[in-house]
Amino acid sequence: MPGRAFVTGALGFIGGAIAERLRQDGWQVSGVDVRADEELAVVAGDISAPWAWQQAASGSELVIHTAAVVSNAVGFAEQWRVNVLGTRRAIDAAVDAGASRFVLFSSVRAFGDSGFPDGVDERWPVRPDGSAYVNTKVAAEQVALQAHAAGEIAVTVVRPGDVYGPGSRAWVLIPLELINSGQLMLPAQGNGVFSPIYVDDLVEGVLLAATKPEGAGQVFTLTDGQPVTIAEYFGHLARIAGRRAPRTLPTSILTAGASATALVARLRRTTTENNPESVRYLARNASYSNEKARTLLGFRPKIGLTDGMARTEDWLRSEGLI
Repeated sequence: MPGRAFVTGALGFIGGAIAERLRQDGWQVSGVDVRADEELAVVAGDISAPWAWQQAASGSELVIHTAAVVSNAVGFAEQWRVNVLGTRRAIDAAVDAGASRFVLFSSVRAFGDSGFPDGVDERWPVRPDGSAYVNTKVAAEQVALQAHAAGEIAVTVVRPGDVYGPGSRAWVLIPLELINSGQLMLPAQGNGVFSPIYVDDLVEGVLLAATKPEGAGQVFTLTDGQPVTIAEYFGHLARIAGRRAPRTLPTSILTAGASATALVARLRRTTTENNPESVRYLARNASYSNEKARTLLGFRPKIGLTDGMARTEDWLRSEGLI
């Protein structure tokens, strides 16, 4: 039954969608983000530091931890501070609050960006690969599952695929900017595998994992189960923008170009997401299975890519973004 819930990253794309769905379902929701929103009961705080934000979780029965650095450009030290230490701080807040369930947002990238079989499922070992984001997601899972094993709190880990929809910067707004400027080029001749999940389907899967007894102590991969090529996914965005489909090139050529761009950024003491890690991620050649979530949770994604892109286009038009 609905009670009190606390969401970290409560004003972000995914955290905000989860918080809003919880409110609609009758939950009393509060949260933390880098800025406050008094109307939404969101306090400002640094999740890597013990602070007043942890007290805001008091009395919550459910804590959903979405706050993280999501980047291929931020260094390991900062990502460890937020993604790993921040996870421990969020668990502390949940335990002190007396919560009965803690949900950690990890990522399918815990499998690594390469080297896993097509249709990989949760039995496949996680694989640190040198990427700060990948490595800290693997470490954050260890922190959370260790807390579960120690009996501190019941933990559920979710690994979303490529989450898109209204408000998505990573998979909608930034790619549209690059498409409009003619800068988006796709590796693997456009044949890299994209594993989409529309944000509403993701939220549904998360709430099933968070509230069902079967979710405790488990890791769930959440995608719509219908992988597509990156050429198809970004082709939808190009159509929405009224532009030609992005150019495709061999991975080796784009990797060399991204390496040069990243080097220039380092010399200028700036950062760029146009780096070899981003190219490697888009060049993935395998997909992820959602069978465990379907079997244990009854997870049934309802919004396919065509429908999801139509909804995203409607939102972009309503916001005057296209």
